[in-house]
Amino acid sequence: MHAPNPTGFNMADYKAAASPSSIWAKRDPWARNETWRYCGPFSRFNRFKGLFPGFGIATVAFAGYCTYEHFFMKDDHHHGDAHHGEEHH
Repeated sequence: MHAPNPTGFNMADYKAAASPSSIWAKRDPWARNETWRYCGPFSRFNRFKGLFPGFGIATVAFAGYCTYEHFFMKDDHHHGDAHHGEEHH
């Protein structure tokens, strides 16, 4: 038989407490305080959603302006035509 440990240290209890499946690892007192960082308004998507404020509105406005310019602001003078001098005397 083994002699009792004079320090009171039990290696089996130490290994059980250090294992990831131990009851203490599951009851981490700081886990509740850390969960707010990764859910709700602080999730990864919500943190990066506001990285470029107004970018979506600016893109839609620019596309609308380009469409308006293409269809409604046609240049009727044809600058650069070879016959430009003959049309306007």
